Amino acid sequence: MSDERVFVGLDIGTTKIAAVVARLDEYNTLNIAGVGTSPSHGLRRGVVINIEKTVQSITKALEQAQLMSGCHIENIYAGIAGDHIRSINSKGVIAVSGKDKIITQNDINRVVDAAKAIALPMDREIIHILPQEFIVDDQDGIKNPIGMAGTRLECEVHIVTASSAAVHNIANCVKQAGYNVEEIVLEPYASSLAVLNIDELDLGVAIMDMGGGTTDIAVFLDGSIRFTSVLGLGGEHVTNDLSHGLRTPMDQAEEIKKKHGCALQGMVSEDELVVVKGIHGRAPREIARSVLSAIIEPRMEEIFTLALKELEKSDVYDSLAAGVVLTGGGSLLPGTAELAERVMGIPAKIGA
Repeated sequence: MSDERVFVGLDIGTTKIAAVVARLDEYNTLNIAGVGTSPSHGLRRGVVINIEKTVQSITKALEQAQLMSGCHIENIYAGIAGDHIRSINSKGVIAVSGKDKIITQNDINRVVDAAKAIALPMDREIIHILPQEFIVDDQDGIKNPIGMAGTRLECEVHIVTASSAAVHNIANCVKQAGYNVEEIVLEPYASSLAVLNIDELDLGVAIMDMGGGTTDIAVFLDGSIRFTSVLGLGGEHVTNDLSHGLRTPMDQAEEIKKKHGCALQGMVSEDELVVVKGIHGRAPREIARSVLSAIIEPRMEEIFTLALKELEKSDVYDSLAAGVVLTGGGSLLPGTAELAERVMGIPAKIGA
């Protein structure tokens, strides 16, 4: 099978790095051929802080995926997140070229170029230019104007920018691991393509990718992306709260969170007990599971409260008929969707 029919995705997260290899068959369907994961030790809040450790983690995850899939990996699509991500909506206007005034791909390229002509600081670069809609002679709501007649073409786009240093550090880590970066992809955008359906995209929906160090948000309406944002809070902050509250190391706190954690205290019975291992020869102790939830719920509530404030900035919060879809490891705690509904006031579900 040719290399160009093999696609590799790399999720470079704060707590783990995950790789996936997919083959495109003759029916244009992607089939997962291999996966690989590795603990992430070189990132903080989605940003590389240690090149060497990040390269080691990337290498391990991709080698696992390559071994499982039996494919030779050269080019990858790398995800990017972090609270350095910014976005803006922009608009471009051009006069349609050609004698017959029929809109062509060349006109599309020109109007998108006009829309992305914004002033950027020296330390930032554009990673996505995502068209929202086209307007032909004041007729709006057009998704693909090619072949239509008109004299004036407008385009509204969503532009996502990132720290140039963050982008180059990710690309450098991948290169040092022995691979090439085909494209840098915003992680909540990639998540939305994986878990949202057409009806949700049209009705209005928000996606929250709850990772270890950050929570990434993207908002869609009428089939197009309208808003993106990143919160500097994630599952690792919940683990840190448990570590302090239970006076136990981070790795044990993470294990307890995964096995016994619950985001909503009201869902936990008062008589359920959890064993906390002792450290340095100390005896293990029992605590009520409700104590765990009492520590977890305030932090999760804070994340959803901050997310709500971000959604209200998007100006389409009242149009989110499909509510919010939660993804990422931080969303796997029981009660997460119920707490999100209570705090944000819109329907919530776990993405699949």
